Amino acid sequence: MPWPANPEDGPSRRCDVLLLGGGLANGLLALELRRSRPALNVVMLERRRGPDRLHTWCMFRPDAAKDGWSAIEPYFERIWSGYTVAFPEYRRRLGTEYGCLTGAALYGATAAALGANLVEGAEVLEAGPDGARLADGRSFLAPLVIDGRGWRHSTALRCGWQKFVGLECRLEQPHGLDLPMVMDAEVEQADGFRFLYLLPLGPDRLLIEDTRYSAEPELDLCRFTVSIRRHAGARGWRIAEVLRREEGVLPVVLGGDFATFLAEQGSVPAVGARGGFFHPTTGYSLARAIDTAALIATAPRPASRDVATALRQRAIADWRGDGFYRVLNRMLFQAAAPAERYRILQRFYRLPQPLIERFYGGRLTLADKARILLGRPPVPILAALRAVRGLPQEASAHA
Repeated sequence: MPWPANPEDGPSRRCDVLLLGGGLANGLLALELRRSRPALNVVMLERRRGPDRLHTWCMFRPDAAKDGWSAIEPYFERIWSGYTVAFPEYRRRLGTEYGCLTGAALYGATAAALGANLVEGAEVLEAGPDGARLADGRSFLAPLVIDGRGWRHSTALRCGWQKFVGLECRLEQPHGLDLPMVMDAEVEQADGFRFLYLLPLGPDRLLIEDTRYSAEPELDLCRFTVSIRRHAGARGWRIAEVLRREEGVLPVVLGGDFATFLAEQGSVPAVGARGGFFHPTTGYSLARAIDTAALIATAPRPASRDVATALRQRAIADWRGDGFYRVLNRMLFQAAAPAERYRILQRFYRLPQPLIERFYGGRLTLADKARILLGRPPVPILAALRAVRGLPQEASAHA
């Protein structure tokens, strides 16, 4: 049945592709469609207004498949030649390129590509595979509708959570960092596995994030903010101005029934975290957003049914390929005492750099998996065995 069922409910506008949400996955998709299929009339519905997008997305060069890095490289604010990590018994500098995409940069690129087809202040009331209706009565019709409105709660998946608060600060003096520190676990452990993330965006401009791998998704903004300011003070960094604050709660999947998760999406194709396209251990979705954008842009026919089938097949393949990561996630959350969880990552970062790159890129080999598990585990053996078995047993992803 065409959407909406009753055209008299309000004025309707037709387009070729309708994007619900203006976040990372749909933003990259809009840019890819404008580049590779400029004849398509693409409309994006975004509930927020203006360029104030309080997000930062980063990735390593090897994370993206094929030409993914080069496709997004023009939009990076910064690219670094490597990064560092720090643990109580171990520090390391790695030479993997690392790029940063800001929400403001993505918004600017998307707004330039779509022009008036970026519809802001658009509160989606109802959506289907043929279109959407807004709270103000307007309707949009399209043969292809893509839902990229972010993570939706589902009891079908058993999750831990990576939650974070970040302050982008202008300091009174230069911070002295030449590379990002993606994991500083020398800090006091609290609320699960905790580390600080430091992103040097300019000589005196620094993003400081307090990140915790926790059993519960609740985020105490005040406590996190206080801890960030204390860390800055302990490092001798005096904050002249807080330019922005960002926060997030990302799923870290331990197991579950992925077929039910997909069925809950309904008939509208979904991308990003909403569609299950994120790294199973970090929760990050930039690399997989690049992949899904390319998949949709090369679809022979831009129709919701066809694209939904292609995305579902990709999501199932990813789920099956990510099984080893879910084992590691269970070891982190279920086999180690919270104060000792850093030891798992400390051991991991002693492994060869190419293996670490394949881990973050989701392309571990059988030899890599064996290398990660060989030796005495940094957690109690019986607890590790229980985590490997999985509690409860995972359901298969048939769809």
